Amino acid sequence: MSQKNKNASAYWKENIKYLALLLVIWFAVSYGAGILFKDALNNFTLGGFKLGFWFAQQGSIYVFVVLIFVYVRIMNKLDKKYGYDEAD
Repeated sequence: MSQKNKNASAYWKENIKYLALLLVIWFAVSYGAGILFKDALNNFTLGGFKLGFWFAQQGSIYVFVVLIFVYVRIMNKLDKKYGYDEAD
């Protein structure tokens, strides 16, 4: 296996690891906060709405958008680390 193939394999392994972690975070926020822990979170309010309802309706979407920006930042660092950045 050539060095280029080893780099590509390591790159995708690390990419999948980060992607899985971010998806777990999104799942925990959307399913956990919006459905599983809704009753406990509804004891608190945010903007006049119960917190469990807020997470189910808007919070998980906001977290998803933030995770997109986090993923872009992580991938830019990963691209530089493995020499796939656009600065060639």
